[in-house]
Amino acid sequence: MEANRPDTATRILDVAEQLFVEQGFEATSLRMITQQAEVNLAAVNYHFGSKDALFESVFQRRLAPLIASCLAELDQLEAKEEHPSVESLVMTFIRPCLALSKDPARGGALFVRLLSRTLVENHRLLRETISQQYSVFVQRYTRAFRHALPEFGVEELAWRMHFAFSVMFNAFAGNDVLKIFFRSQIVTARDPDMIVKHLVPFVVAGLVAPVPG
Repeated sequence: MEANRPDTATRILDVAEQLFVEQGFEATSLRMITQQAEVNLAAVNYHFGSKDALFESVFQRRLAPLIASCLAELDQLEAKEEHPSVESLVMTFIRPCLALSKDPARGGALFVRLLSRTLVENHRLLRETISQQYSVFVQRYTRAFRHALPEFGVEELAWRMHFAFSVMFNAFAGNDVLKIFFRSQIVTARDPDMIVKHLVPFVVAGLVAPVPG
């Protein structure tokens, strides 16, 4: 039984990931993490050094493969089509997110919710880390959408991408705001497939809409 138990660092990461989703970064204490992971504070300090560094590590182990998957999808699309549609570009981001949400071994829906929640809540340290380490992702998608939407200026396109990615992250964050408008056990905003079904046409329509006036 002991042989099948995750190593200390992995156990700490798994527990921290769960608590960060449930409680948020600020409300999650190292004491809560050490208690649930059944380790002492010295183990956290040894493996990660601080709560901020632990939070960063939780993301790094999941986010790097996700970014790589998105860029691989984008590579395949651009190799196949000289002028990809806006919907095709959106799907190169959505498909890896959807696949990740269904794969517990890679964090599953839990990590997708954590990523979405963190970006929505504007965790400064992590946003700076992401922008520094994943600048290629930002550059590639900006260039791809610029080619797909040449009628828009730099500022207009930046706003549209801001709103589009904000909507996508919010949609996967697990906050079932839909319940406010439609009180039913049948309709839920926590079903990844249902989210994608309704999300993609909404995001694409916003990206391609004419500029008012």
